[in-house]
Amino acid sequence: MARIVFIGAGDVDLLRRIVSDLLLAPALRGELEIVLYDDDPGHLATAEALVRALDAEAGSAAVISVCPVRRQALDGADFVVGYLHVGGFEATLRDFEIPHRYGLRQTIGDTIGIGGIFRGLRTIPVYVELAREMAELCPDAWLLSCSDPMAMTGWAVQEATAFERFAGVCHAVCDTHAYLADLVGRGLDEVRFRTAGVNHQSFVLSFEADGRSLYPELDAVLATDPELEQHVRVEMYHRFGYFPTQSSEHAAEYVPWFMRHPAETSRLGVPVEEYLRRAGRSLHKYEETRRALSAGRPLLVRWQHQEPAAAAILAMLTGQEKEVYVNVRNRGLIGNLPESCCVEVPALVDAAGVHPQPVGDLPVQLVALNRTFLNVVELTVRAVLDGDPRHVHHAAMLDPNTAATLPLPAIEALCEELIEAHGDLLPAAIRAPGRPAGARS
Repeated sequence: MARIVFIGAGDVDLLRRIVSDLLLAPALRGELEIVLYDDDPGHLATAEALVRALDAEAGSAAVISVCPVRRQALDGADFVVGYLHVGGFEATLRDFEIPHRYGLRQTIGDTIGIGGIFRGLRTIPVYVELAREMAELCPDAWLLSCSDPMAMTGWAVQEATAFERFAGVCHAVCDTHAYLADLVGRGLDEVRFRTAGVNHQSFVLSFEADGRSLYPELDAVLATDPELEQHVRVEMYHRFGYFPTQSSEHAAEYVPWFMRHPAETSRLGVPVEEYLRRAGRSLHKYEETRRALSAGRPLLVRWQHQEPAAAAILAMLTGQEKEVYVNVRNRGLIGNLPESCCVEVPALVDAAGVHPQPVGDLPVQLVALNRTFLNVVELTVRAVLDGDPRHVHHAAMLDPNTAATLPLPAIEALCEELIEAHGDLLPAAIRAPGRPAGARS
């Protein structure tokens, strides 16, 4: 049986979608062992009840267990699906409330920006430790990460550990492909896409059908609908020539032109502090799931396209080749981005594993955007791996939205306040008394 381990199983919405895809595969009936781990006993109990209900509904005869000890869960794994939110809602709330007092506006705060930096500082050490445990306990397993900030954790894992079988999997690319196909009135299977970049800042390089580009058709659709024009991702498309994969609320905070200007966020409908509303909806979904379980309501999910983590696992288990967009170490996949960074590219996945496909050089204007993004990523990774707290300040100083909004003394004060507020959630070297101040870096 294939042993699939979920680390951070408490996110029942994501767990439900991935497990539904796996259990609905006829070829895997009676062939799956699903192991659940979460450091919150209540969430773990809910996750177990959910997976057992999904299994009963699908009639898939999976073997299901929970492990309160992570090493025990990992032992002998074939696949590990990670979704980690270190510090939970309380940590995220601090990532928003403290910058808000400084006048720094955010939308999602999980990728770069002040929120992304501090989420990375909390998350990178846990992923590095997880990968080291996998190198010891299940070296042939694949670690499929669904966690943000993906570009940071992917870079850190593959630099700091001997574990190579890492792939970040995010649904933004496949969601964007479906969105674009729908806009031009095409079925998804009619359109050929080629997309690449870095996670949450990739671009659709090729959008074709019948041997020709569909970008002119997209332009015609946008020209007839003023509401479609009023989005950050469309604004970015017009300026840079390629459609971005990430939603407008994400894309707005990776660049310097929107968040500090209330008139722009209003014109483009940017939902400031959107993540806090999403967190509230996530808590509501969790309670809805518990009520549905109590009432015995059906919970299996049937999506138009599979969750990327499930698609990758199914391709490896069944041998039926599938294209899945993954986040992996560059190593020349994108020629004009750094070798060591984590890039988002198409991969062919089959029984032999994940095979990322080279994309070549990105258009110069896109790679320039990615390099700006990666400055923040690299400095956050270096802060953790080198144990150098000065790089926390450097990352914030070079972050586009933060730098466009705050002067240097305010950036330093904000970083120090967040370091103190997060306390033990951060690496010891970052919060060590007597460490050098960022102003002296």
